[in-house]
Amino acid sequence: MAGFGAFLKNAWNKEPVIFASCVIGLVGSALPFLSPFSKYSGMINSSMPYNYPVPVRDDGNMPDVPAHPCEQKGDRLDWLKKL
Repeated sequence: MAGFGAFLKNAWNKEPVIFASCVIGLVGSALPFLSPFSKYSGMINSSMPYNYPVPVRDDGNMPDVPAHPCEQKGDRLDWLKKL
């Protein structure tokens, strides 16, 4: 561990701009995996459909299709409101 610390100190003393740019690049690439926002954005993206449904007239034989576009059927996003 002491050798690694000496390497970092030597790199900072010789080339601070390159050292700082490498640190910024490493932090920038690791930050999305450590951020709590990535969890919630993943949950929102998984709940939104890729293709949006076209309104269909209900003939009485389709229980999973709402009779009116304002009728609420399907998954709810109540967990999003509770954040």
